[in-house]
Amino acid sequence: MPTARRIAHEFLERRGLTTIFGNPGSNELPFLAELPEGFRYVLGLHEGVVVGMADGYAQATGRPVLVNLHAAAGSGNAMGALTNAVSSRSPLVLTAGQQVRSAIGLEAMLANVEATQLMRPLVGWAGEPSCAADVPRSLAQAVFEAELQRRPTYLSVPYDDWSAELDANAALTLDRSVQRASGPDEAQLRELAQELEAARNPVLVLGADLDTAGLFDRAVAFAEHRQLPVWVAPSPHRLPFPNRHPLFRGVLPAGIGAVSDAVAGHDLVLVLGAPVFRYHQHVPGPYLPEGTRLVQITDDAGAAARAPMGRALVADPGPVLASLLTRLPAVPGGDREFVPNPEPATAEGALHPEQVFAALRETQPADTCYVVESTSTNSAWWRQMDLRRPGSYFFPAAGGLGFGLPAAVGMAMGLEGRPVVGVIGDGSANYGITALWTAAQYRVPVTFVVLRNGTYGALRWFGSVLGTPDVPGTEIPGLDFTAIAAGYGVPATAVTELDDLRAQLKTTAAGPRLIQVDTAETTP
Repeated sequence: MPTARRIAHEFLERRGLTTIFGNPGSNELPFLAELPEGFRYVLGLHEGVVVGMADGYAQATGRPVLVNLHAAAGSGNAMGALTNAVSSRSPLVLTAGQQVRSAIGLEAMLANVEATQLMRPLVGWAGEPSCAADVPRSLAQAVFEAELQRRPTYLSVPYDDWSAELDANAALTLDRSVQRASGPDEAQLRELAQELEAARNPVLVLGADLDTAGLFDRAVAFAEHRQLPVWVAPSPHRLPFPNRHPLFRGVLPAGIGAVSDAVAGHDLVLVLGAPVFRYHQHVPGPYLPEGTRLVQITDDAGAAARAPMGRALVADPGPVLASLLTRLPAVPGGDREFVPNPEPATAEGALHPEQVFAALRETQPADTCYVVESTSTNSAWWRQMDLRRPGSYFFPAAGGLGFGLPAAVGMAMGLEGRPVVGVIGDGSANYGITALWTAAQYRVPVTFVVLRNGTYGALRWFGSVLGTPDVPGTEIPGLDFTAIAAGYGVPATAVTELDDLRAQLKTTAAGPRLIQVDTAETTP
C-alpha cells in the first residue's frame, strides 16, 4: 500500500510543483525523504528569504510554488515576507511540519499549537489533516485554494503521518483538477462600452494584475485604440504599461487628495486590475473630483468589496479588454513616438541615483527584468528607466523589506534565459542578505546593484512629511556589501565613478555578482 508521502510526491509531480523552496527542521524531514529524481530543493538560510525567493519564482513563472517551512517558529520567521506575497497575489503553497499527533496536545517542543490560526489572516486558507488518510486530500486543497484564490495557503502536517500506509481512496486525489471559468455577461459588456463611448474625457488606471495575467500588450493596444491617457495605480508591484509611452502619465501618488488632484478634469476613471486604491501617505481630500465617476474591473472580489467609491465589476479583465477593443471604434491620431528620458541629475561626492539608472538603461538588454527595493529613489527610477516589455518591473507589493535580494534570485531561477537585475537599497539589503548564499550555491545568473547612501532614505523623508525630522535610527554607516557578498560566495566590486559603473554593467557573469555603488541621498 502506498504511503501518504508517496501519494503526496506523485500529486505534486503531476501538478508541476517540483521546485521546493525551503529551510527544513526536524518535523519536515519525513516529508522530504525519498523525493523523486525530478524534484529540486532550493535551500534558503532564513524563512523570510525562502518565501521571498518563492514569491519571485511564482511571479516569474505564473505557477503555484511549494514552500517548506519549519513548524511554528519557522513559519513565524516567514510572515514578514508573506505580506508581500499576499499583496502580489502569489499562489504560494506553504507547508510546515507538525509534531507527532500524540504530542500536539501536550504542547511538546516544536508543536505548532493551533496551527491553522498561526498564519491567519494573511493566508487565504489554512488546514491540518484530521488524520493521516486526509493528508493527500488536504495537500490538494492547499494547492487548489492557492490557484483559485491567487493567495498563499498553509498546511501543517504531523510528521508521523507521512509514513502511514493508505488505501485506494487516498490515491483518487492524484487525478483531481479544479478550474475556474468566469467572465462578464453581454449586458455588462454593452453597458461598459456605452459608458466609455459617452464619456467626455475618460482616463485609464491600470494595475499590476494586468501584467500578472499577461495582459500588458492588450492594455497597450486598448489605450492606443481609444487614445486614452494612462496612469498606473498607486504603489505598483508590477508595471502594466510602458513607462515612456506617449499616453503614459505616471504612477498615481499614494494619497487620497493627491489621487483626486491627478484625475481632475476626467469625467470617467476606468480602473483595470487594481484595488481602488492602495493609499500610503495620509493626504486628506475627496476620493474623486466632483463630477467624476469611477468603474473598477477586477477579478479580486475582496478588492471590489472594500473600495470606498465607484462601481465595480468582478470579472477577468482580459475578456473585458478584448470585448472593448471590438465594440468601440478606434480614435484616430496620437503620437506613437516614445518620450525620451531626460538628462540624469548629478550630485557632488557620489553618483546621483538617476546616473545609476541611466547607466542600467543604456547597458542592459531591453528584456531585462528589474527587481527593485530602493524606495527613496522612486522618482529617479521612473525618470530614467525605459521599460517596454511585460514582466520588466517587480517591487515588494506590501512594502515589506527583504523582498529584493531573494525575489531577484527566485526570478532568475524562474526566468531562464532572461537577464535579471536586483536594484536594492543598502537599508533594504540587510533584511534578505542570506539570499546571496543561495545565489552562490545554485550559481543563479543575477546581478545585484546595491545603492549605498548610509541611510534609511525613505524613513528620513517620512520624518519630514510627518514633522518628525529629529528621530533616531535613520543612519546606517559602515556597511561594506562587497565584503559581505564575498563571505557568502558572491563576487563583488565597489564603484564610485560613472565610467567604472558602466564598465562593470557591460560585463557578464555565469553566476551571481554584486556591484556596490555609492549614491547621494534622495527622496521618493
